[in-house]
Amino acid sequence: MNRALFALACSAVLITGCNRADSPSDIAEDKVEHDAEAAAAAAGPTPAALGLTEVQLLEADLVGGNGVELGDVKSLVRGPDGSVSQLLIEIEDSHPDKFVHVPVAGLQVVRKGNDTDLSTTMTREQLNALPSVDLTKTQGASGT
Repeated sequence: MNRALFALACSAVLITGCNRADSPSDIAEDKVEHDAEAAAAAAGPTPAALGLTEVQLLEADLVGGNGVELGDVKSLVRGPDGSVSQLLIEIEDSHPDKFVHVPVAGLQVVRKGNDTDLSTTMTREQLNALPSVDLTKTQGASGT
């Protein structure tokens, strides 16, 4: 019994030590998400872009014209005038994770029941061709 508990405890330590959140890129991603959520909470119900609040934008998925999910909104990027000009998107199923800036211009709001998504005419290939955003070298493009 004691050997089994010891083995279980060692396994837990090893799994914890291999936690993906320990890498610099994952720590940076967590910070970007935390900062974006804090900014959204502070902004409240005021529309930020496309008639949506910051919270609604952060909860939206980026989808293609066919409705297939292309990525997740991670943060908002504000231009010099303070308006939201781009979204920081984590491209779906990218390994390693790839982050890109997608202009808000040209995005359309798509509502399905209680879900709100953002539709783009860009393809997965076009998204992947955009320059990568290195979250460890930026402030996550929160624009704030």
